[in-house]
This record gives sequence, C-alpha cells and structure tokens, in this order.
Amino acid sequence: MAELPRRDPSNAVRVGQQRAPLSDLYYNLMRRRWRWLVGFLAVLYLLINVGFGALYALQPDAFNGVEHVGFAEGFYFSVQTFATIGYGAMSPKTLYANLLVTTEALLGIIYTAIATGLVFAKFSRPSARVLFSNVMIVTRRNGRRYLQFRLANARGNELVEAGIHLTMLKTEISSEGHSMRRLHEMKLDRANTPLFTLSWLVMHEIDEESPMYGEDAESLAADEALFIVTLTGIDSTFAQTVHARHFYEFHDLRWDHRYVDIISPHSPGRLQMDLTKFHEVAPELDANP
Repeated sequence: MAELPRRDPSNAVRVGQQRAPLSDLYYNLMRRRWRWLVGFLAVLYLLINVGFGALYALQPDAFNGVEHVGFAEGFYFSVQTFATIGYGAMSPKTLYANLLVTTEALLGIIYTAIATGLVFAKFSRPSARVLFSNVMIVTRRNGRRYLQFRLANARGNELVEAGIHLTMLKTEISSEGHSMRRLHEMKLDRANTPLFTLSWLVMHEIDEESPMYGEDAESLAADEALFIVTLTGIDSTFAQTVHARHFYEFHDLRWDHRYVDIISPHSPGRLQMDLTKFHEVAPELDANP
C-alpha cells in the first residue's frame, strides 16, 4: 500500500529565494536536533585543528622542544592551543609560529563562547511534550455531530492557561470562479483550559456555521483538506510560554468512531492515564447518521 501523503507547510520549497546561510546559522542550529548540533560542532572543531596543524607544519623548525614539526605534531599542538591546555612541551620560537598561536588562541575563545552559548540556549529552552491523537473522529454527542481529537501532557507537569486553535484548510471558489485555498477557523466547545495536566478532548460541532458542514469522507479527500492544530500555554516549571502544533490530513478522520477511555481511578485521591491506549478508537454502537 502506498504511503499516504503528509504535508507540512514549513517544508515548502522556496524558489527564487536568496539564501543567507551565515546570517541564519544560529536559527538553523537551534531548530535542528541535538545530534546535528553536536556533530556540527565536532566537525568544525576538527576542521579548525586540521587547518592550523597544516599551517604549523609549513615551518618545521619554528618550535622549541622538538626538532621537526610534522602534520601530526602540528595537529596535537593546535588542539592544545585551541583548548588552552598548554602542556609546555612545545612552544613557538619564530614570528610565524607566534602569529599562528595568537590567531588560534583568539579563535578558540570565540569558538568556546559560541559553542557554550548554543548548547546552553538549546538545553535551557523550554518545550512542550504534548501527544496528539493519530486520528480525528467524527461522532455524535447529545444528538449533534462533532469533530473530535485529543491530546495529552506527556511530561506530567502543568501547562497553565493553555489555549488551542483548530483551523481547516480547504478550497473555496469565488463568485467569479476563482479557486483559492483558504484557512477557516473552527469554533471549539472549549478552546482554553486553566490547567492542562492529563488529557484534553477537543470538540468542534459540525453545524451550519462549520466549514465541515455538508462534507463527507469523499468530498474531503477530493479537496485534500488539511487541519492545523496549535497549542500554547505557560510552562509552570520555567514560567515561560511553550507551544506545540500538529497537522491532520483528510485521511486521518475516522467517521462514526469514538476514543477508547484512558483515564481511570488508580488509588484513593489519584488518577491513572493509560497512554498505551491513547491512539485507539472503536466504532460507535449506533453509527446511523
């Protein structure tokens, strides 16, 4: 079976844009994963020392404590200078070598400051660990049609004054016959919660004012509808605003289904949230429209 499409507007291809990799370097490093940042710093560290090691080897007799400086000796001396270790076994004795050491020492200070700032900024940046259900469901509640999805706070801390927005991207044709993809806000039964600790069932009533009114699985598939979910809240640990977002495709909808319960009593005064069943859905007993 072919893999169903999953779209992310942040991955759009930008044609004709002038790239500025150096000016956006900090942004690109901060948004990437840890292994990419550590790998980048390690490769840059190695390249700098390889370069200075080669420069030191250009003047083999420029150092005290050793008769001949090859690439290996120059590389290890570069590592010592760059990291301000200074064992003292080798020392520069010519103007050329002293200028290289001065330049590398300055570069080492700058590199250490930048690397420390990047690691600290990335490590200390608060983030929300929010689980979004794999699918959305269309079900009935009190005789009315609802679109629902749920989310859970996987970290277990508190998100204060959390707010959620649901937007539907669908095609709209004007009276002049022009077709355009537009974002439609979807009104939620409860768009804010004072304290988000466990789970949250988000509900949108499919009434006459809903952008989903009159739609079914076939029409949404033909239009390739997309649902955009954004969540913001204040992390109680850091007292800073955090956010999360998720995209639901038209094929993520399950019609006439319900979510399996995940909240149950655990012990006196405590609740249990079973995340192993978080994404599970079951057919409605009465699926008649």
